[in-house]
Amino acid sequence: MFSFDDASKYGKDAMENMLKSYSAMAQGMQTLTTEATDYSKKSYEDNAAAIEQLFGAKTLEKAFEIQSEFAKSSYEGFVAQATKMSKIYADTARKAYKPYEAAAAAPAPAPAAKKGS
Repeated sequence: MFSFDDASKYGKDAMENMLKSYSAMAQGMQTLTTEATDYSKKSYEDNAAAIEQLFGAKTLEKAFEIQSEFAKSSYEGFVAQATKMSKIYADTARKAYKPYEAAAAAPAPAPAAKKGS
């Protein structure tokens, strides 16, 4: 039979799981924010350096070479960052779900039988 004590225990367990999940999500979002900030800063610095190089180019051929190298390194950097961010997202989701794994795998309690049936 499902009692008040059982309900209290399930409520407490649910609250603990929610808090663990929330904590994992908060840590993951903090990591993502830090990564995005660092990437934006590096990207800005790389753009500024490329513009300086372009202004210093003596020939049109050299300017095209600088632009091509910049485009290649920017693309490679973006792909690497996107891969890193997707791994962080997946890891965050995994950690946020972890507290609920045991509860999801456990069978639901049987409903109490009605008296007089």
